[in-house]
Amino acid sequence: MSSYKEVEINKAANIYFDGKVTSRVIKFNDGSIKTLGIMMPGEFEFSTEKHELMEILAGELSVLLPGSDHWQTVQGGESFEVPAQSIFKLEVKSVVDYCCSYS
Repeated sequence: MSSYKEVEINKAANIYFDGKVTSRVIKFNDGSIKTLGIMMPGEFEFSTEKHELMEILAGELSVLLPGSDHWQTVQGGESFEVPAQSIFKLEVKSVVDYCCSYS
């Protein structure tokens, strides 16, 4: 889906890693939440509370998922999932535009 209708958007950005990662929260009428954001090149570690579906809209990164010893390359048009209550690492190769869905 390239656009969303009838949503609530938080105007204030979530800013991480000295501004290298930013996102904005979108709340849907059914209570579901997504974030839309940008990641600049760099290495980052994130922790999750909920299951995440990370859709890469543009750019390229490598992800090290929990329980894996192998980095996976993900590019625009691809996605990956992260289990709830886990930690994952990213190596962002070029500016990444992303959408993250939580469940």
